[in-house]
Amino acid sequence: MDKNIKNIVVIGDRVLLKPIAESNVTGGGLYLPPSVKESHAVHTGIVVKTGPGYPIPAPQEPDQFLREISESQNYVPLQVQEGDHALYLHNAGHEIEVNHERYVIVPQHAILLVFREDFSDISF
Repeated sequence: MDKNIKNIVVIGDRVLLKPIAESNVTGGGLYLPPSVKESHAVHTGIVVKTGPGYPIPAPQEPDQFLREISESQNYVPLQVQEGDHALYLHNAGHEIEVNHERYVIVPQHAILLVFREDFSDISF
């Protein structure tokens, strides 16, 4: 993993994906311009990093104001994991570039499904 990617901290329920380059040739042999591929609603990518999850409030006790403030936060973890191959909604993502590499940040709810095993026999 790139040194600069290691320094990126993903916040909350967001996921950093490395888009998988799609073929610009259809099954029938037609060449598609890049603008056609970009406008597709669903894309695929590899999960590079995930945020900690959905924050949940700490239980409140009546005398909590007398105690020290706790800096720890509890989270409901995300379902996706680093290394998963994800099918995600392109319109919900935000593209960034790190060291001339393209990445997409999406909220977990924009990920439709993930593949955790070899998916080379599946076509999109």
